[in-house]
Amino acid sequence: MSESLSPFTKQQLLPQEEKLEILKHKRQLYIGVPKETTYQENRICLTPDAVSALVSNGHRVLIESGAGKAARYSDRDYTEAGAEISNDTAKVFSCPMVLKVEPPSLEQIKLLNPQAILISALQLKTQSKKYFEALASKRVTALAFEFIKDEDGTYPAVRSLSEIAGTASILIASELLSKGKDSSGLMLGNISGVPPIEVVILGAGTVGEYAAKSALGLGAGIKVFDNSITKLRRIQTNLGRPLFTSTMQPKNLLKALKRCDVVIGAVRGINRAPIVVSESMVEHMKKGAVIIDVSIDMGGCFETSEVTSHKNPTFVKHGVIHYCVPNIPARYSRTASVSLSNIFTPYLMKIAEDGGIENSLRFDKGLKNGLYFYHGILTNRSVGEWFDLKHSDINLLIF
Repeated sequence: MSESLSPFTKQQLLPQEEKLEILKHKRQLYIGVPKETTYQENRICLTPDAVSALVSNGHRVLIESGAGKAARYSDRDYTEAGAEISNDTAKVFSCPMVLKVEPPSLEQIKLLNPQAILISALQLKTQSKKYFEALASKRVTALAFEFIKDEDGTYPAVRSLSEIAGTASILIASELLSKGKDSSGLMLGNISGVPPIEVVILGAGTVGEYAAKSALGLGAGIKVFDNSITKLRRIQTNLGRPLFTSTMQPKNLLKALKRCDVVIGAVRGINRAPIVVSESMVEHMKKGAVIIDVSIDMGGCFETSEVTSHKNPTFVKHGVIHYCVPNIPARYSRTASVSLSNIFTPYLMKIAEDGGIENSLRFDKGLKNGLYFYHGILTNRSVGEWFDLKHSDINLLIF
């Protein structure tokens, strides 16, 4: 009988390979958002709209009461979006995933559950060895959002906050030029028959680019200084117009500083921002001129800079008004919160869709770049070398 069967039928009767469909099992997230306690930190990681999107996708969000108040979001806004509200700080920190703007304090780390997932800023230069030892003891998986990379290799959180800082620097300068007994009484605007304000921008990165864009929009004349020809070329391309650009040659810089009304310092360094404007240069500036040192969080790029706060943001030295607040985006808490929320929400959705943080780290190199602890094992080489801590390559831990 078998001889009468066709070859095709015989093939069908043979044992076949079993084909299994590999599915990523979606995972429900339980996210805790504690209230920020760091001095003058007014931002929150998730807006009510972001919470609504997460809850509608089956996730739970627990927010500490009053966490959104400084960003002008009430507890009611969050409850209407589907969040749970709690007055118990320990309960919020005990969630499987904790989302923060500032890194947690040593006391807050004690409240974390073992094997928790922590997503926050790291702010490496402000940390101590004890901080990393405390995280290791909790066996947490921790990601620093300032190190997370996008598909195009940029750092979305850093860029977003830099855009705010750059735009804000011009708005703040405009206010300081016209207000106060030490001000020059000038308006940062293009008024017919009135010479335009002169703005010098030190650094042609994202902060410098957005400061330049805002200053040009208000009709100011700008001069951009940077030692990278590539960055100077890029800023001209991005702004779509020819600008005065120069490397930081002392003679050209001093000449520009003598004539300008506003200087924006946005120069970064590896460990510390380089001082590019000496005290003697500041002495040659106009009385009532304004210095905005955006680089103050890395030590400042003006020799005369001293850290100030949002409460007392300015001081006058050699007749020049200095604004040296480290956390400029926190001044615009709602804008900054929306900006951060727009970055966090897609990542959270993706982690859930991938079935958990392990799968996301396995396939997303950009997200993996932000990882510095994996189940209590330090995976960031820079941190390990900086604090003399044992570290492992994440690629040997995640297959």
